[in-house]
Amino acid sequence: MKRLLLTRAATAAALAAALVVSGCQGTGVRSSGEGKESIRVLATKNPQMVTLKQYTKKYFTSRTGITVDYTLLPENEARERMNREFARQDGTYDVASVSAYEVPIYSRNHWLAPLDSYAKADRAFDQKDIFPSLNMAVTGRDGKIYAEPFYGEGSFLMYRKDLFRKTGLTMPRDPTWKQVASLAAKIDGTDGASGICLRGLPGWGQNLAPINTVVNTFGGAWYDMQWNAKLTSPEFTKAIQFYVDLVRKYGEPNAARSGVLEILADFSQGKCAMMYDASSLATSIEADGSTVKGKVGYAPAPHELTRRAGWLWTWAWGIENASKKKDAAWKFISWASSKRYQAQIGDTLGWNEAPAGSRQSLYSNPNYQRAAAAWYREEYAAVKNSANPTNPGVAPRPYQGISFVGIPQFADLGTKVSAQISAAIAGKQSVRTALQISQKLAQDAVADYRTGGRGPTR
Repeated sequence: MKRLLLTRAATAAALAAALVVSGCQGTGVRSSGEGKESIRVLATKNPQMVTLKQYTKKYFTSRTGITVDYTLLPENEARERMNREFARQDGTYDVASVSAYEVPIYSRNHWLAPLDSYAKADRAFDQKDIFPSLNMAVTGRDGKIYAEPFYGEGSFLMYRKDLFRKTGLTMPRDPTWKQVASLAAKIDGTDGASGICLRGLPGWGQNLAPINTVVNTFGGAWYDMQWNAKLTSPEFTKAIQFYVDLVRKYGEPNAARSGVLEILADFSQGKCAMMYDASSLATSIEADGSTVKGKVGYAPAPHELTRRAGWLWTWAWGIENASKKKDAAWKFISWASSKRYQAQIGDTLGWNEAPAGSRQSLYSNPNYQRAAAAWYREEYAAVKNSANPTNPGVAPRPYQGISFVGIPQFADLGTKVSAQISAAIAGKQSVRTALQISQKLAQDAVADYRTGGRGPTR
């Protein structure tokens, strides 16, 4: 998938180098050291993981004697290898960076070891400090925890306070999408800025990330409880039509080719009055070099029929069920997802580099409050008050996930559907046509799922 979750380090790098964190090109990076025991860790090759690797020997191996043999790969390659290796269950890797998407699938297939007993015995770990929403996202249907969050994010609405003052507009404390559309229409063109920047680039982790939150709060769902596809339902259609109309009328130029990095660059350069996207982007928006630093306000994710509408995402650590080194693997997870590690990185690199969005205690830490003064309150609220991962909308649904459908086939299905919606944003086809095609794709995908297909893991 092209899930573009930009962590604090990643977003800062994005502005400087305009590199895609997820799906960037590169070969696998392996590292190992000397110790009494070793474990193998498979992870996505992004800045947060690279930093972890860099400081593992100093802060983990020196204390435990356990060396860590990392395999770091671009996200698509890491996910492909993880799917293959975990399906085999031959214990090649002990730990892997799994996302909110993998956890319900892997736990259902018994590919991950439950971690409840480890977390309960490890009092210093403090499971209750993990955001409740993230605990829910990494919990299987059996009620057991299968991964521990390394970092996470929600979503919120970012807006130019200076442009709002100039036009005499006020951002509601808890905006609806209809209010956002009205504000976009009124502020569009002020100082040459588009009314709002939204993702239009195809990809199930690109435009579908925000689009699915709109679908949820407008009352739509991909499937009903009998797994009938619902992409042509009135609720789903209304949500997509709203999003397409909003970005076509008041969005950035060439919106169909704009992903998270493009709209981040546009917003940071003063080309947008509003942007709805990941809470993790705030660190780049408030970074030196951003023309809107100190001029941005933050509001909750817009909603409509639901009280909450924001997405929720995490990269978390899971133990392969076949691993013969589960105790050592837990020691690694206990450190990598700990308050101790956050403090080590904060003290070493600066607290704005500490992995955020996973532990509630970080937001009461004066060091982090100072480093993230402009946005930490809203970031905390975005993760804590995200939509419910098990039922983020109005209608009941048989799957788990806010910005995705928790079945293996969704990686392929979502990418195909996102391309149809992107074509509608580009004006190449109507929303009706896009959803008629997507409805058939969704029916075919669930037919494979219901007959036992593992989608990309086969």
